Amino acid sequence: MRRFSAEYLEHTRQGMWADGRDALADLDLPGRRRVLDVGCGTGELTRVLDAETPPETTVFGVDADAELLAVAREETGLPYVAGDATRLPVPDDAVDLVVCQALLSNLPDPAAAIAEFARVSSDLVAAIEPDNADVTVSSSVASEERLEREAREAYLTGVRTDVALGDRVRETFAAAGLTDVRTRRYVHEKRTAPPYAEPALAAAARKASGAGLADHRAELVAATSETEYDDLRQRWREMGREVVAEIEAGEYERAERVPFDVTVGRVT
Repeated sequence: MRRFSAEYLEHTRQGMWADGRDALADLDLPGRRRVLDVGCGTGELTRVLDAETPPETTVFGVDADAELLAVAREETGLPYVAGDATRLPVPDDAVDLVVCQALLSNLPDPAAAIAEFARVSSDLVAAIEPDNADVTVSSSVASEERLEREAREAYLTGVRTDVALGDRVRETFAAAGLTDVRTRRYVHEKRTAPPYAEPALAAAARKASGAGLADHRAELVAATSETEYDDLRQRWREMGREVVAEIEAGEYERAERVPFDVTVGRVT
């Protein structure tokens, strides 16, 4: 399983579900009594689930990363336990909803996780997975859109898991014996425009330093070469300096749209 830092999760999940939660309708959150968030990370989705369920509902998270769980406990106050997605520390039929967000696309064997979700749920299983091959970016810095596309295409080639899983989760659900499978699409849109908030300034600084690209160095080198990666990183840092300059001038604008497919199936 691929691992991510708390800072990376905060950046990629920032604002997710704040603009609407209609795509979560098939989870029937008002009717849930015990909900498990698998691969909860720092608890972004766990908080949403807790807010959308009745006060008497128990919502808790599981993750294999102790550092992320420490952040989740501190920031949410909700219960969390350590555990692997394919060997959950939960009895059979212990909850009536198991849900994960951007987890299956980072697992080497998503089907094994779905089978385990079905074991511990007495009713519903849900997966919220991105289609990273369908991400779009527009920017006032002309080179940013081009470099984002180049880096994304290389990343999709070099990564070892199916990070473009998206709506193909339906097939995995059906193969696991889940029924009444439904899918809704949610587009997570992140916009940057004046006046700039602190996360936007931090993101620009990471571009200028090349840190954002370095997060995926292994995948990019696997798809290209050390020399090509170094060339891309140099051009990426130049682009980052343009972004910083436009921010200082109050002219920078950017929009990123990441489609997520919310797939829900019933345990038979």
